[in-house]
Amino acid sequence: MTMSDDDKNPAREVITDYAQSHFRYFRTADGTVYAQRNGHPVARPIRSQGTTGSHRQELMVGLFKDGIGVFNGTAMKEALDLIEALALTEDVQPVHIRVAPGFDGATWLDLGRSDGQSVRIHPTGWDITTPDPREVCWRRTQLTGELPLPVKDTNGKGIDLLMRLCNFATAETECLAIAWLIGCLGPTVPVPAPFLTGPQGAGKSTGGRMLVRIIEGMTGDLRRAPKDEENLITAVAAGWVTALDNLSHMTPELSDAMCCIVTGAENVKRALFTDGDVFRVSYRRPLLLTGIDVGVIRPDLAERLLPLRLERPRVRRTEAELWSDFAEVLPVILGSLLDLTVQVRAAEADIPTDLRMADFAHLCAQLDAATGLRALAAYRASLDDLNDDVIEGDLLAQTVLKHAAGIDPGTEQRMTSAEWLHCLSGLYAGEDFRPLPKGWPTTGKVLSDRLKRLQPTLAARGVLIDWGRTKTSRYIEIARPSAARPPHEQEPAF
Repeated sequence: MTMSDDDKNPAREVITDYAQSHFRYFRTADGTVYAQRNGHPVARPIRSQGTTGSHRQELMVGLFKDGIGVFNGTAMKEALDLIEALALTEDVQPVHIRVAPGFDGATWLDLGRSDGQSVRIHPTGWDITTPDPREVCWRRTQLTGELPLPVKDTNGKGIDLLMRLCNFATAETECLAIAWLIGCLGPTVPVPAPFLTGPQGAGKSTGGRMLVRIIEGMTGDLRRAPKDEENLITAVAAGWVTALDNLSHMTPELSDAMCCIVTGAENVKRALFTDGDVFRVSYRRPLLLTGIDVGVIRPDLAERLLPLRLERPRVRRTEAELWSDFAEVLPVILGSLLDLTVQVRAAEADIPTDLRMADFAHLCAQLDAATGLRALAAYRASLDDLNDDVIEGDLLAQTVLKHAAGIDPGTEQRMTSAEWLHCLSGLYAGEDFRPLPKGWPTTGKVLSDRLKRLQPTLAARGVLIDWGRTKTSRYIEIARPSAARPPHEQEPAF
């Protein structure tokens, strides 16, 4: 039977009154309106159609179970339209996936539980409690797995158990993995992306899953790398840790997207079903990669990677046995990680100012101060190895180093970008005029852009590049400071 207009209005008002008495509505900075059941920290977008449970569904179920009635779609739509309009005048509050900042210097970890219980990490310890909805609003997706309740007072036992399960090749690799896990519990600290490498059969995928599941629960898993940036951003937005498995090739576009994910970026897109409206997507997430050979690593991504080398295990175990043991000790591992996180955050250490990922370098220094490990030295060594990899795969970098070897320490050379292109091209070609390789800069502008990417890598080898201008032209300066480390000991072999 079709309801008259007079019948529809009371239904809309009944739904609206019920909704406002049982839910709290607010908006985020991008204008999305969320609904939060009174006293519960999990919030859902009111327009969500997801299979994780939309607000429309929970509203219909609540109305039915409380004996108020079953309402048709028109009444529900009109009620939600009104609620959304009213919520747009409310204060802005962010929503968070998995980790969040709290009051008084605390941070939160969402355990993914239906009862909303979470971990509050504060300056003197950590507790399991349900956050005040006005302090933390959790957003859940299908990727939000449930974590076990962490065990208190483990005396570091969980860290030892984790290291026995993983096949990390060295103690330095182990302390870098620990530093990364602690960084993942910080909502504001950018962390480099672990790149798990090693010979075939070293358990790179298994090790990656273990690290991810400490933060994301036993349903956390690795994924194939998306084909384009848009799909990668979509996957990143739905969870906290994004783990990409078995990378065999990295396009420049994918490399740039990964740089943005690690250190943070904002994406602006046209809103669906509109002519000119846009919506903003801000993202910064922990990223984890596994692979044997991804080809040439671009220098800007190398600064944001954390190589973790694994070795082949001496004793093989079945998948079922391994993951059964891991699930059993995960509460202890998580408890030990939380204990260590509190200690590390309380430790005082100087902030290294010479590294791109300064926040993570500071965390490594704090870990050293709290435990006596040498995480910062291991991080520096890992970046040095990555610089070697970048130079080994970049003929332009090798040519610049070869040219710089002939510059006296404490002096510099200035030329226009076109003059540098002619100089470096001639040095590469040599007396036998061999052809320039594929991808070699074709114009001064392209050369200048390539050198900007290589600038940190070459600086680590004692070759400084700078840009400037005179009254008549712009120039590029290549210098070897007298106090700098000389270029790599071995002259590049072409």
